[in-house]
Amino acid sequence: MRPRPPINGRGIFSGTGLIITGLTATLLAMIFPIWSYADRSGTGLDVLNAETVSTGYGPLSALDRDFITKVRLAGLWELPAGRQAQQKGATPAVRTAGQHLIEGHAFLDERVRDVAAKLSLQLPNEPTEQQQEWLATLNSAQGVEYDRQFANILRLAHGKVFSVVAQVRAGTRNSLVRKLADDANTTVLDHITVLEATGYVDFDALARDMVADSTPPLTPAPAPPGPTVDPTPAVPMTPPPTPTYTLPPAATSRPLESAG
Repeated sequence: MRPRPPINGRGIFSGTGLIITGLTATLLAMIFPIWSYADRSGTGLDVLNAETVSTGYGPLSALDRDFITKVRLAGLWELPAGRQAQQKGATPAVRTAGQHLIEGHAFLDERVRDVAAKLSLQLPNEPTEQQQEWLATLNSAQGVEYDRQFANILRLAHGKVFSVVAQVRAGTRNSLVRKLADDANTTVLDHITVLEATGYVDFDALARDMVADSTPPLTPAPAPPGPTVDPTPAVPMTPPPTPTYTLPPAATSRPLESAG
């Protein structure tokens, strides 16, 4: 008996088989990326959501919580520094800067405590060890030296927090944090302005410390290696002449606004 010849059009090479094979391959191609990315860690979204919690005001990230804590800590030492500047400041410009610190941080402290309560966050009640050291430095300084230390320590501290405020404002998804960042941005910029208006800020030392992310200089920072530079201090060690700048008026305390 002769073998039966093959029947044309059957098997995976038939028209129907080719269609089924093509559909299966397409389905697998669609499923594979979903499966591969589902188990992938370390992506930008994973990092963003790693320590984020849900709230009635939007997601609250770890950076948001750190920002809220920093606002509270700033008030815990800058309010006393502002009161002290009004008593010990040797020039009207320093005493005016102290008044701005008092009013600005009194307002921000009220705001941050309200935000923390709505988000069920605990806030610190004491300055950090570094902040306490800055206050101790100001306590021991007198006269023109006090004015110089006050202007430079507070200006460096505000410069560092200014960048944090900008980062939070740009990326937060929480409406309460967003409004707090707006208020902090306005207040910090005001304080930077009045501190620079004292005439005592050493911008060269400030730039070096900001790059190195070091603590505020308690003594003049050394010059970087390189060609010999003029050793004359950039900051005057005697009271500045009658100022030609115009200090902005101290911001009045604003009523607490409800964020939502």
